[in-house]
Amino acid sequence: MENGSPKLPPWKTEIMPIKFAEIDEDIESCYSVMVQLRPHLSQSEFIQRVKRQMQDGYKLAFLESKTGICAVAGFRISENLAWGKFLYLDDFVSDENHRSKGSGKQFFSWLIDYGHAQGCKQFHLDSGVQRFLAHKFYFREGMKIMSYHFSMEL
Repeated sequence: MENGSPKLPPWKTEIMPIKFAEIDEDIESCYSVMVQLRPHLSQSEFIQRVKRQMQDGYKLAFLESKTGICAVAGFRISENLAWGKFLYLDDFVSDENHRSKGSGKQFFSWLIDYGHAQGCKQFHLDSGVQRFLAHKFYFREGMKIMSYHFSMEL
């Protein structure tokens, strides 16, 4: 402790506020992190898809430090008969160089708070069955497996 204040780890002092990517430049800057989760997307396709999805309520947010973007989340607020009003997390990824440093936890908490502020009663996401480290994180954050998700190619 210095001068009565606790000494924070460096990552805590470098974290900046979470922002929404609403202009092309911000969307483009999120690509280098998002591609770690969605490697099938080219940068131009990523920007086009984000902008198209934004027309239907998709939001892209990012957490930045002095060294660059450390985490990105794509989500939407929706409502259905099963869950009522909910926040659905489409995409959530921490940059591989920032993992296990607290930025993902901070961002995840922010997403929950954002959902509460929007009147959401539930928070949902799907995660690929092979993403064991992500599942460990989600369990640690209090999430539960509530259903199976089925799909097929059309």
